[in-house]
Amino acid sequence: MKKITYILLLAMGLGSLGCKKFGDMNTDKTRSTSLDPAAQLMYAQVYFSGDLGIQERTNYFMLIPMMQQFAGAFNMSFGAVYKKTPSYLWRMFDESYPNDILNLVDAVERTKGVANKTNLNAMCRIMKVYTFARLTDLYGDIPYFEAGKGSIGTIRPKYDAQKDIYNDFLKELAEASAQLDASKDPVPGEYFYKGNIPAWKKFANSLRLRLALRLAKRDPEKAKAEIQAAYTAGLFTSNADICMTRHENIPNSYQDQRPNGISASWNVKNEMGRVVNTFLNALTSTSDPRVNHLIKCYREFNPVAPTRFLEREDITAQVRAKIGLVGGIPGAYNSDNVLSTTAIILANGTSYTPRSIDLKPQLNHNLLRNEAPFFHITYAEVELLLADATQRFGLNLGGTAQDHYYKGVEAAMQHLSLYPNGPVVTTTEINNFKTANPLIAGRELEQINTQLWIALLLNGNETYSNWRRSGFPVLTPSPTTESVSQTIPRRFEYPLTEKQQNTANVNAAIQIIGTDDWTKRVWWDQE
Repeated sequence: MKKITYILLLAMGLGSLGCKKFGDMNTDKTRSTSLDPAAQLMYAQVYFSGDLGIQERTNYFMLIPMMQQFAGAFNMSFGAVYKKTPSYLWRMFDESYPNDILNLVDAVERTKGVANKTNLNAMCRIMKVYTFARLTDLYGDIPYFEAGKGSIGTIRPKYDAQKDIYNDFLKELAEASAQLDASKDPVPGEYFYKGNIPAWKKFANSLRLRLALRLAKRDPEKAKAEIQAAYTAGLFTSNADICMTRHENIPNSYQDQRPNGISASWNVKNEMGRVVNTFLNALTSTSDPRVNHLIKCYREFNPVAPTRFLEREDITAQVRAKIGLVGGIPGAYNSDNVLSTTAIILANGTSYTPRSIDLKPQLNHNLLRNEAPFFHITYAEVELLLADATQRFGLNLGGTAQDHYYKGVEAAMQHLSLYPNGPVVTTTEINNFKTANPLIAGRELEQINTQLWIALLLNGNETYSNWRRSGFPVLTPSPTTESVSQTIPRRFEYPLTEKQQNTANVNAAIQIIGTDDWTKRVWWDQE
């Protein structure tokens, strides 16, 4: 496996740099002249999943617990019980614009129309859409068309309507996919596919499918047309097509994005999140074999030692024999609901009486290694989206809704083995699950999107977006006396930096939604 070569690209205010010497009076101040666009693409690829600040605040603290998959640790309570902490809501906006967005916009502009960089330009366009989609899905209307350009008049860019942004996304993906040509410039250093052009085409088309289905509520006719076009252009067809970043097995920090950012978020704390009953019950109620592979109990170090989490002893079998798997209550802390049991026998033959924290099931730690891959789009997601689109719209996408559903479930179970020492779900286990869980008339979309909720584990942004789009699984809000909202938030609020420095434009965007509140809905989330 090719290692990530660490690239540090400073966040440059390209448009605000003044002339320091007479010699640069003829230099275009809206463009970088020295950065390699391929390096800028690679930086954005690694930054997306490797940035600890974004993954920790947005994904681990907020979205994973909000989606009632894992919670219980103190820092996960912000999303679990809807404690509004502005700096966590702002982190992605404040960090992404001056880093990956700035580099991608610059790279696209400097490769546009360059004969020997047509593939690189197409890849940068695709990555730009992917990165902006994460932002607009979370915040709604955002700076897009003027963002990152840095020219006079756009240092404080206007906010664009999400509808217009999405229309441009779909156009860009269609054009970029068509632009990719295996006979043109190679881009062997990029991290997703090492320059494999057919794979990039499938990635662009699969991303188009994902974003097209977001329009199901607001513009179903456009959604259907774009879904059909994406399918015709060519989507993922196996787990070999998965778009992932293969991270490095080194300690993470806020300055080094080579390790997996969500893994670092999970492991650097003094306590780890535990499985929530909502997620555990979704597995056990369908006899999902993943419950035996994803959910584990460990004998914890005392005190907890996150840097040694892989050394903990797996005591799942002993705990299941004594008390079974007891998931956490949504909104509860690890310290709540103290569990007790009698002594168990460890692997070395010694007796050990587990503490309550040992008895509370958590995620298989092999999915949380520093070198764990981050899945951007999987074949499982593509098949489940095709199942949704087939069921919802009656489109002909190469199979029935159940055909796509079965393929998606199988792929989701199989791709767990791509993690280091990851679990292997057997063919027998998969076939038994499919036989026992066919689509049920009237519940098809619920079943399909519940499987997406499971398959998207550790990708909090996409889990959150698909839950808002589909409405499934049905999650019961879990407010407590600490909560600011009594319902699950529907978006993130704009940062203070925008309200102070881009006041007129952000206020115009706020007027459209009424108030800048996290219970408001983004455009595509409205009926």
